[in-house]
Amino acid sequence: MTLGSLIEVQDLVAGYGSGDILQGVTLRIEAGEIVATIGRNGVGKSTLMKTLIGLLPTRSGSIRFKGRAITNLPPHKRAALGMGYVPQGRDIFPELTVEENLLMGEGINQAKVRPRYDLVYAYFPILHARRRQLAGTFSGGQQQMLAIGRALVGRPELLLLDEPSLGIQPSIVQEIGESLTRLNREEGLSILLVEQNVGLISHMAQRAYAMDKGSVVATLTWETLQHREVLAEHLAI
Repeated sequence: MTLGSLIEVQDLVAGYGSGDILQGVTLRIEAGEIVATIGRNGVGKSTLMKTLIGLLPTRSGSIRFKGRAITNLPPHKRAALGMGYVPQGRDIFPELTVEENLLMGEGINQAKVRPRYDLVYAYFPILHARRRQLAGTFSGGQQQMLAIGRALVGRPELLLLDEPSLGIQPSIVQEIGESLTRLNREEGLSILLVEQNVGLISHMAQRAYAMDKGSVVATLTWETLQHREVLAEHLAI
């Protein structure tokens, strides 16, 4: 059951230098959805995420979040409105402790209400157990949990998650997927997921946008996502 559009993207064009990577992307995510963006490497999935959070400027087209035009807002203002972002590669602070990394997530909370450390520790208990440990001593999977936790501290309504399974052992990927699915079900967190892992896509996503050459070329339903051969076709596995 959907509760209304959370983010709407219309004819989005963006890129690097003189080249356009996104070639008129249109999509929408309803409140409470987990939606995957899939496609082979180089089709513009990560560029889309960076443009949605404001790290890349929009050259044309529009982005609306909770009914508000955010096309020209800087990243910190988009975050303050309720958008969380976990980039590919995680970007945690290795010389800081887990607690200190999580503290960085407080700054995006525009309403200045209580940060959700309790939420982070409930869904990722290893972060509580090792909260005074240096983040750089964590495994790749634990660092991914920390990066997600840092985004969750600020109480986002939409989490932009770029390839959370990259470089992580399968058992930890499954654990992260289960935690995110519970967050969606129990807390109503909406998620836009860029992913190549067929199992994670099938487990988490309620539907997916398939991209090729900077454009959305298909919308896949949950039923379609259960067929690995269809996913393989779009992922070019």
